[in-house]
Amino acid sequence: MTHSLPQSPLSLWLAEYGPYEPSPPLQGDATVDVAIVGGGFTGIATAHTLLKEDPALRVAVLEHEYVGYGASGRNGSFSMTVVGLGIGPTAMLKGKPFVRAAHAYMERAVDGLESLIRDNQLQCDYIRPGFLRMATTPGYVKRIRHDIDLVNELGIPGIEWLDRDAARAKVDSELYLGAWWEPRLGLVNPAKLLREERRLAIARGAQVYEHTPVLEIQRGAKFSLRTPGGTVAAEKMVLATNAYSHLLPELKNRQAPAWTYMIATEPLSDRHFAQIRWQEGNGVEDARNLIHYYRITPDNRLVMGGGPVGLSSGANMDVDSSEPIWRHLEEHTRLLFPALKDVKITHRWGGPFSVTLDLTPAVGYLGDRRAAYSLGCIGHGVSTTHQNAITLTDLLMERQTENTACPFVNRRVIPWPPEPLRSVAAHAIRAYLRIEDWAYERKMAKFPAA
Repeated sequence: MTHSLPQSPLSLWLAEYGPYEPSPPLQGDATVDVAIVGGGFTGIATAHTLLKEDPALRVAVLEHEYVGYGASGRNGSFSMTVVGLGIGPTAMLKGKPFVRAAHAYMERAVDGLESLIRDNQLQCDYIRPGFLRMATTPGYVKRIRHDIDLVNELGIPGIEWLDRDAARAKVDSELYLGAWWEPRLGLVNPAKLLREERRLAIARGAQVYEHTPVLEIQRGAKFSLRTPGGTVAAEKMVLATNAYSHLLPELKNRQAPAWTYMIATEPLSDRHFAQIRWQEGNGVEDARNLIHYYRITPDNRLVMGGGPVGLSSGANMDVDSSEPIWRHLEEHTRLLFPALKDVKITHRWGGPFSVTLDLTPAVGYLGDRRAAYSLGCIGHGVSTTHQNAITLTDLLMERQTENTACPFVNRRVIPWPPEPLRSVAAHAIRAYLRIEDWAYERKMAKFPAA
């Protein structure tokens, strides 16, 4: 594969969006009912959800860079029901009742996002083609079938096992031995979706301030959020900072950032599709811990992400590039689909995602009922953030709902240790996941190192 790198270094999605005019930064002081720190999916969705519930509210979103700069503009584009590392690991870590409640929450997340897009005619290339988790070794066949047995035991409908022939009839690779099939999956252009939601939030009355970093937050009778251009006084506050949350003192130890990386090819030809099929455009993952995830875009590009993850130490967030991991993704694409060996890679990018120590999302109050936060989507934020926005709205309005009853909400979050132990722990977790993947794949010499 050869490279023709894009003008935008951040993502295919941002490059496809084209010219973007950000909202001006805050200049002067402002007083609002709710201040939201972070202009990604969580922050923008919370703004328009609050205003949908109460149009009289004064809501301001403060974004450090521009809307779409973080994970929301650079992610894999999958709106899915997955929590953490999936059904099996989550059941082992948290128990079966937790899994049942969490999966119901995520079903509402996927369906709710689709309704939001359809009801408001958001132009974001949305499709709902279904999800395949492909088994590429006999060990992964056992893992997936065990998880499907657990799904059936929990009474979760709509998920089934596809044998080798049925799986390959959807997407064809000689490595596929069978698949988890789940119709409840949507695919979007995340940059388009977020900026359409920004438009919706502004139309409902939200003030969105871009290039407005929050330098200091003080609690008093009101919250005082100091920025370079002025101060916002707010009755209530939402910290919608996800992978950047460790930069805020009040959330410092509740999550750590990790990085995932992606590549995109030039548009594939009819000749390519004759060999790999993929006519339904399904979203695909494999069954590894450090998953590969991939899809076909509306203009027939193959987008591949995942595999190894990047880590940082301290406040360093400059980990968006990784030549070895991009090379790994190219090799893995050729391994799965030899017919694509000469296809050009046109885009390469990376972005952070938020990881709690127990690999489970966390939403809740922070200190008192005037402040709330959301973090820890573990790489599945497209759907999770939107449901969390509804939950944050319920929390700020002090309502008890099926969302606030979710086990993600107001749970005890196991803290990450301080540096340098935080980095040691993160590297140890990654090493364990890599070793377990190697154990499943050690007899398959074709697999590139991950």
